[in-house]
This record gives sequence, C-alpha cells and structure tokens, in this order.
Amino acid sequence: MLSKAQNKYIRSLTQPKFRNEYKVFIAEGEKIALEWLGAAAPVQTIVTTAEWAQLHRAAIARHPEAELHIVKVSELAALTTLQTPNNVLLVVPMPAKKDIPVLNEWYLALDDLQDPGNMGTVIRIADWFGIRNIVCSPGCVDVYNPKVVQSAMGGHLRVSIHEADLVTFLSGNKVPKIAATLHGSNVYEMKRLEAGVLIIGNESKGVSQGVAAMATQAVTIPRKGGAESLNAGVSAGILCALLLRC
Repeated sequence: MLSKAQNKYIRSLTQPKFRNEYKVFIAEGEKIALEWLGAAAPVQTIVTTAEWAQLHRAAIARHPEAELHIVKVSELAALTTLQTPNNVLLVVPMPAKKDIPVLNEWYLALDDLQDPGNMGTVIRIADWFGIRNIVCSPGCVDVYNPKVVQSAMGGHLRVSIHEADLVTFLSGNKVPKIAATLHGSNVYEMKRLEAGVLIIGNESKGVSQGVAAMATQAVTIPRKGGAESLNAGVSAGILCALLLRC
C-alpha cells in the first residue's frame, strides 16, 4: 500500500518540473516494466498488484534496490497515465548526463520535435537500427514524458539521449549531415553511408533555418500520392531504413 506522501510523489512525476527535481521518471505497462526489470538499469520503485508480483517475482528479485509496493487495482488505476489501467508501474532514475561522444557512426538530431508520440517513436526507431545517440534541441518535448516513455517501448534503456544546441553540435561533428526536407534530393538515389547525422525537424515548421544551414545535404522521400506530408516518426523510420541499409 502507498502512503499519501508516496501517492503524491508518484503523481507529481507526470509534470516535468518534478521529474527534473527528483531526477526520476515513470515507466509503466507490463512489457516496458519487464524489460526494465530484466535490465541492469536501477529501479527506484515498483508499484504493482499482488497477482503480478507473484507471477513475476523472479524479475522483481533482480532489483533489491527497489521499493516494492503491493496495491489494489483501483490504487494503480489512480496513478496511471494510460487510458487502460495496467498491472505495474515503475519509478526509475534518469541516467546521468554525459557529453555527446564524437564517433564515426550514425546519430539522430531532432530539431524542436514537439509531439510525445513522435519522440517516443523516434527513440524506438533509433533502438531498432542500433543508433546509440540522439541529440535533441532545447525546444524538443521532454524525453521523459510518460507518453514518450510509453511510445519508446524500452528504447531509453539502450539509446543515449542528449540535449544540445544543434548548430553547435553539428558544427563540431565531421560526419555527413542529412536534413529531412520536402524539397531535398531523392533519398532513393543516395549511396549508403557508414556514418552521418540524420536531422528531423519540427512537425509543422520542419528543420529550422540555422540548423538547415549546417546540413551537407537535404533529402526527401519522393511522394506519389496526395498526402501533404509524412509524420515525423514515419519519416525518420523510412529514412533510417534507406540511409543505413542494415
């Protein structure tokens, strides 16, 4: 059972102010929780039902550092940020901030990406393609927003996410810099690159002028139908598949 103070604390983590203050965030849902519990990353708090705890006692036992709270389904439902109540919620520490490594590999650079679903999808895409570093501009949505964590499906465990001024980051990185635009070169005609930075812009404004000026090339996914544009997450997935050609 949770005390009133514990309940208030977990509820507060839906707000970025308190996530940043306590340096923790919420990861909820069975698949995400099991992935976290199966990893080496630390867990601060596990809130779950008696049935779920019994079923997954081995996974919980891997994290003796975590506080375990057994609650009723109704208590868990009052805490969840999901539309459908789940059986488990974790509070996990944010990873320590690190310098962006200068490596001859692929990066994603996100220029003021605002939609939590898009951000989570992009993190998941990076995880799928083995891209180890994402660099977000200060204007991006909070990467620890519960909706982002949910959409990323465990990607936070394997992808390092940094915040930096993109012009500064791009100017200091020597690999090719590819900006996703509506009027760039045909991406199907590009040769495979061993390394690069794929720049994805804001959902409505695209890549900002200053960041676009740092790109060595602009690319587009040719359109055959009538859609005005592609979702940022969808674009990132298609471009990663075509540029990396794993």
